[in-house]
Amino acid sequence: MSGGRRPPPLPVESQTGGQRRQQQAAGAGDSSRLRANDPSSSRPRSVDVLWPEHFVEAVAVRVAENAATFDGRLAAAPAVVAFFQVCSAWRTISWSELLWEELTHRVWSPRRRRRRLHPSWRQEFISLHRIAANFRSGRCLHSQPVHPPPSPARSCRRLALSDRKLAAGFTDGHVHLYDLPSAAFLGSYDLHLQRDRLGRFSRSISGIILRRRRLIFASQDGDIGVAPISSAENGNVTARRARAGNPVEDGTLVDFTGDERWWVGLFAGVPGRSWRVWDGETEEEVFAGGSLTDLESVAGWHMLADISGPSVARIGVAEEGLVVGCTGTRLQAVRVEERGAVGEGLDMELRAAAVDGMGASEGRVVVVEGGWLGVVRVAQTMEEVCRFGLATGRRRGMREGCWGA
Repeated sequence: MSGGRRPPPLPVESQTGGQRRQQQAAGAGDSSRLRANDPSSSRPRSVDVLWPEHFVEAVAVRVAENAATFDGRLAAAPAVVAFFQVCSAWRTISWSELLWEELTHRVWSPRRRRRRLHPSWRQEFISLHRIAANFRSGRCLHSQPVHPPPSPARSCRRLALSDRKLAAGFTDGHVHLYDLPSAAFLGSYDLHLQRDRLGRFSRSISGIILRRRRLIFASQDGDIGVAPISSAENGNVTARRARAGNPVEDGTLVDFTGDERWWVGLFAGVPGRSWRVWDGETEEEVFAGGSLTDLESVAGWHMLADISGPSVARIGVAEEGLVVGCTGTRLQAVRVEERGAVGEGLDMELRAAAVDGMGASEGRVVVVEGGWLGVVRVAQTMEEVCRFGLATGRRRGMREGCWGA
């Protein structure tokens, strides 16, 4: 009789998947049955099946996207961490570089493929999350540029930021280039032109385009300078003049932006010629027209002699091929087509907009109206996305600038 006795069941933790299935098929006792209060790690599995790696990654990306959509981008990281706590096999998949590359693009850069700045895409995602969290909480680290010393005779009028460099344009026509990680001074760029000027601030920098290997900048009198970027430079660099300005015929170049393909300038002073577009490769003008700044013609001329007041108009690149311009009373979107043709998009009226507080990126544009109300819109349709109030007080209405939307 003893030879026919079955051995006692093994503890659940010591059983293999095959032994569990044998016990369940043989109708083992209560010790081998699934109980509701058992921890998940000790519950017997009916089928030992693992999801394919690409399937787990796809679900993780969907979880992150949903969290970012409904609760904000900062909610994506906690959602992904919780998702990969399911089992050790999934935690192994969580180290996939392809996964973190996709998560970075979907959560932090859904409209364009970004270039990696860190050794891995996982570190890139973590860095972007920390930057956003620090921005929300107000925590930051900062350093002072080490060279050159500030001068009371000039002030900074424009900033441009790339992945590794910062360019600052001043009222005396110089552009200073800095290395972002170290805040080291890399060089000073200007056109070194000796010619008559219409006003004290004719040379004041009105816009900068900072690319990986090229620096393009423009002054209020319409001059455009181009110079290659080299980290070995540590002094004054004379840029090549790509365009000679003529403020008498064109008016004042109040803002300038663009990318490698197109340069876009916004002028004020001559009715019917607000927008100008140049081919970034050939440096030839391909379009001149538009009426966005017609009502600001006098104010545009005045900026050549006095820049103490608010800006006349500002422009920003909302997405590739789509530029948004803003004055105190109007907001206008223009699309630059493949061959340089410009089609005016939607145009809407604004109420006492703070021009210097306009920002555009990722297909959105934000404008501060009435000195206290910020409104975010879709650049293509001008559809309102959200609105928010700004703190009021003694400096109400004095908005110095906006970076990103």
